[in-house]
Amino acid sequence: LYHVGGDVSAPTLIFSPDPQYSEQARQAKYQGVCVIALIIDAQGNPTRVQVVRHLGMGLDQKAVEAVKAYRFKPAMRFGKPVAVTVNIEVNFRLN
Repeated sequence: LYHVGGDVSAPTLIFSPDPQYSEQARQAKYQGVCVIALIIDAQGNPTRVQVVRHLGMGLDQKAVEAVKAYRFKPAMRFGKPVAVTVNIEVNFRLN
């Protein structure tokens, strides 16, 4: 398991569905950023997805659901795909 930097390139996000708003948060006009920690495996799939900065009002779970559907071109080290740990910010904004 690696961290991005040095001889480890960052994974590239290739599919990222927008997170859904919880009804509770929508009614309260609640906005903010939820931070998710995860491991992107050597196939580019998110694993061990967990919230490290909570928002509440049901948005943490919605952020986790969205990030689990993300797909990446995996991180590379010496030309080979490797698993890396990353944090992702999921922004909740009402239009």
